[in-house]
Amino acid sequence: MVKHTGRPGYLQIADDLRAQIRGGALAPGTPLPSTKQLAEQYDASLSLVKMAVGILRNEGLVIGQQGKGVFVRDAGEPAEDLAGEVAELRSAVQELSVRLSQVEEQLSTSTERPS
Repeated sequence: MVKHTGRPGYLQIADDLRAQIRGGALAPGTPLPSTKQLAEQYDASLSLVKMAVGILRNEGLVIGQQGKGVFVRDAGEPAEDLAGEVAELRSAVQELSVRLSQVEEQLSTSTERPS
């Protein structure tokens, strides 16, 4: 469960999953629960869970397999190829760009004052 500690929820989720991976509760090759299951488990939004899993991907702790899910990566496995990493980075930047645009739009409409 995400706690109101001042630390962002997605970092709390990433911390917990990282601890499970490093502690052996989630062994190499083990699939992570689905995004929906993790959201229910942590009582968090899907976007927070996706951000947390993205952090673990960036750290090389998990690897996504298209159409199959996200799996705990074996520490001895080579990291994804450079093209795959670049594609993931592009996707993350695009997602952040969309989110930034939404925030900017919300800010501009909330700061507008009636005439």
